[in-house]
Amino acid sequence: MLDAFYEPDGELFRATELTRGPWDPGAQHAGPPAALLGYAVERLPETEEFQVGRVTFEILRPVPIAPVRAQARVARPGRRVQMVEAELSDGDGEVLMRARGWRIRKARIDLPGEALIASQPPAPPADGVVGGFFPTGEEHGYHSAMEVSFVAGGFLEPGPATAWLRMRRPLVAGEEPTPLQRVLVAADVGNGISAALDFRRFLFINVDLTVHLERMPRGEWIGVDAATLPRPSGLGTAESTLFDEENGRIGRALQTLLISER
Repeated sequence: MLDAFYEPDGELFRATELTRGPWDPGAQHAGPPAALLGYAVERLPETEEFQVGRVTFEILRPVPIAPVRAQARVARPGRRVQMVEAELSDGDGEVLMRARGWRIRKARIDLPGEALIASQPPAPPADGVVGGFFPTGEEHGYHSAMEVSFVAGGFLEPGPATAWLRMRRPLVAGEEPTPLQRVLVAADVGNGISAALDFRRFLFINVDLTVHLERMPRGEWIGVDAATLPRPSGLGTAESTLFDEENGRIGRALQTLLISER
């Protein structure tokens, strides 16, 4: 039994098979390494005083299922707003993913009621259909490490979809996942759950992931309401609204897609 997506090994993190993605059996799904970069950001000073408001992950090359290093720094200090940067590299120091984002100091603001837009979450996970990810041919991977419940659409149903996802295992062995880790590990599924193309014929791989967070999620389930928009030029986008069970919308996720025939 695999216990986590990653196991600490000195300054490295050994990726387990639970990180495996759907496109290449030797490469990770982008969700776990994005969450691992979030893990590194959360270890920067003043984490308790700040919240990540936006973070963009640039996927420079496939991330192998192998030991990786995650490092973060405050690139632009500030009393109320800070820019953070993080890098994921392999054991030889080659950079695989880069992240850059803003974190904003938390405060209690008495906002007028008319400025707040009410948001209702989708139907709860218990009302959904527990659906397997599209077949990968592998026993272990992201598909077995995440629990998914569809309340609209499905992996083998083309078009927009709404699903809830929950981690079956922690991100890092022996550590309870944080709200940021829970949302980052799930936010990269938009193009997968709302596929507009037959995955047996086409590839629709994201080269980046941008996550905007208005607040941190509560609870273990992350809702993703997604639509994929391919174009005959070989480009596309996937857009997702992110939810939690308790209070509805928490933010959104955007992906730039490479579209090609297999």
